[in-house]
Amino acid sequence: MPSTDSFVPFALPDIGPQEEAEVLDTLRSGWLTTGPKAARFEKAFADLLGAPGLHLLAVNSATAGLHLALDALGIGPGDEVITTTHTFTATAEVIRYMGAQPVLVDIEPGSLCMDPAQVAARITPRTRALIVVHFGGRSADMTALLALARTHDLRVVEDAAHALPATHAGQLVGTLGSDATVFSFYANKTMTTGEGGMLVLRDEAHARRARAMRLHGIDRDAFARFNTAVPAWRYDVVAPGFKYNLTDIAAAIGLAQLPRLRAMQQRRAEIAAAYREALAGLPLALPPLPAPGDVHAWHLFPVQVQGMARDAFIDAMFAQGIGMSVHYVPLHQLSYWRQSCGLDAGDFPVSQGVYERTASLPIYSRMDDATVQRVIAAVRRVLPGA
Repeated sequence: MPSTDSFVPFALPDIGPQEEAEVLDTLRSGWLTTGPKAARFEKAFADLLGAPGLHLLAVNSATAGLHLALDALGIGPGDEVITTTHTFTATAEVIRYMGAQPVLVDIEPGSLCMDPAQVAARITPRTRALIVVHFGGRSADMTALLALARTHDLRVVEDAAHALPATHAGQLVGTLGSDATVFSFYANKTMTTGEGGMLVLRDEAHARRARAMRLHGIDRDAFARFNTAVPAWRYDVVAPGFKYNLTDIAAAIGLAQLPRLRAMQQRRAEIAAAYREALAGLPLALPPLPAPGDVHAWHLFPVQVQGMARDAFIDAMFAQGIGMSVHYVPLHQLSYWRQSCGLDAGDFPVSQGVYERTASLPIYSRMDDATVQRVIAAVRRVLPGA
């Protein structure tokens, strides 16, 4: 993004000639919906993860992927699924889709991810699964959470919407031994397909179920039925499924983004490093670093404001022409979850405190150095005593 006096948005997708060419090729191919490019995208993403035995399904959103994961794992009425209050509503709403009960826990102050000790305290005989949220691009403590799950025979789904290409204990998120991992390719993520996601499953039976449910419960995909020189119109419906497939147009963007993923993450890491150096010592808390040796995806750069009220800081930054956001308004602050689950802010002191102080600075791989310095200068002007 050029350095001008124009408004600096909170996020911008990093789209260039590679994406344009891949999409144009798709438009000219005659196949626009789920087809050969979606299949290529699944294969390319599997190659990125590099772990044997994984089954990948491209879907039209991470929310769809989370829903398919819980369905494939057999979550249903009467079950409890533990997740964190410090997340976007989609993480918990998919539990409701299955007729199950979300059980919300607080976060660790050090990682801003769900607290394994809180999870252990909330496990009951009805608990069937955990949905672990990797916040901001940093991995949660999967070693502790997977150990808990093994002890209590629980399924584990990773909400990795922020976590591509983050690592935990040296392994890419998506290869850590959970039952399912879901990535997001929404427009502001570390790579994008516009809208979209990827569901990664370890069990072949779970993958068969998810693949059928992805497209109306049909036992054959559309490409297999329509791209053939012999009659192939017969199919069966094995369950009342959903409409969660990723189009080839969206997959084309993903195919161009994947080879650029590491470079885009490196640019985000450079921006994060510049922020950390320039903002050190100011009256705000910087986001947690990854564990030594691990990779942070730097999807977000949330700071906890200490020198002034959070909302006043955001308003002042907007007045300086800098877009900001808040990650997150925790679920216990939202009407539906507060009322339906009987939640109180006092039940989640860490999340509540972080929410009251947190504002996210712009961070995206298109930012040039001048724009980064403009954001830094605005923070310094706005914060009292900076």
